[in-house]
Amino acid sequence: MQMEKKDIRALSKEQLRDFFVENGDKAFRGNQVYEWLWSKGAHSFEDMTNVAKATRSMLENSFVINHIKVDTMQRSSDGTVKNAVRLHDGLVVESVLIPTETRTTACVSSQVGCSLDCNFCATARLKRMRNLEPGEIYDQVLAIDRESRLYYNHPLSNIVFMGMGEPLMNYNNVIKAIDMITSEEGLGMSPKRIMVSTSGIPKMIKKMADDDVKFKLAVSLHSAIDETRARIMPFSKNFPLKDLREALEYWYRKTKSKISYEYVVWKGINDDKASVDALVKFCKYVPCKVNLIEYNPIDDGEFQQASEESIMAYIKALENIGVVVKVRRSRGKDIDAACGQLANKEAE
Repeated sequence: MQMEKKDIRALSKEQLRDFFVENGDKAFRGNQVYEWLWSKGAHSFEDMTNVAKATRSMLENSFVINHIKVDTMQRSSDGTVKNAVRLHDGLVVESVLIPTETRTTACVSSQVGCSLDCNFCATARLKRMRNLEPGEIYDQVLAIDRESRLYYNHPLSNIVFMGMGEPLMNYNNVIKAIDMITSEEGLGMSPKRIMVSTSGIPKMIKKMADDDVKFKLAVSLHSAIDETRARIMPFSKNFPLKDLREALEYWYRKTKSKISYEYVVWKGINDDKASVDALVKFCKYVPCKVNLIEYNPIDDGEFQQASEESIMAYIKALENIGVVVKVRRSRGKDIDAACGQLANKEAE
């Protein structure tokens, strides 16, 4: 029985160097291959043109490169680009390029499906099939960087982890991917241009703070009333707002990094004065900004966009206490993404 080949991108540079030494070659060959795998984004060993053919054959016999393939790419009338990304095992995730006049943002996925059960999100209707590997997350970013250069004549400027999946439920792989994205041996992007969005898992927010991460944090809040939040996001019953508040206070003490709250206002769910007052109170605990997000309905069910008057009530109340508020209009409506809110996001 033939053993399944290991994805070569699971090896560190040091492990690659050791592999070549053990096979009678020079250690620097590992550096060459590592550069091909990451900064040059090679999809096959044949791409590695400055590596001897015999060496490429040895690599082919020992490893695979489980790169992604952009199956279909759709361009919206507003310039948004949606990629349906096929993984090596045939599963599909989505990533989105969101352009503005001054920058392009990549919205990437971290899981196939999702571990959580947010009632308003299309991805939550897909059971979580598996976590994405660091290389698969990295590849989404690399593909969008190439599209940004092709269509907008400049490199990718921002990344948001707001696609399919809960990033903090795939923490180790997300961190490894970000380490490579920000490495000079990878894409060399500043971590300050990366935002990780979570539905709010207190112990993992604390872990990020302890790990001294340099990227930004966004929290999908949607209500500062426990009962309402549980209606919107049933899993949050396990993570009450008092625990989330404590974790966010811990985050800010450790990182001094302001938090962004993602907040959709729905008709008849969180568009009343009590919901506004609760959010105002919650925003006083930790320095923050609020993104009020236009909702893309996924069906004709209970989650429908609230009125402009309701949105304005939130804006006025938050601005009265000095909180910066932005309204995020939905992007790429004509190419709706599988994640209910995937195409709405834009990095700060």
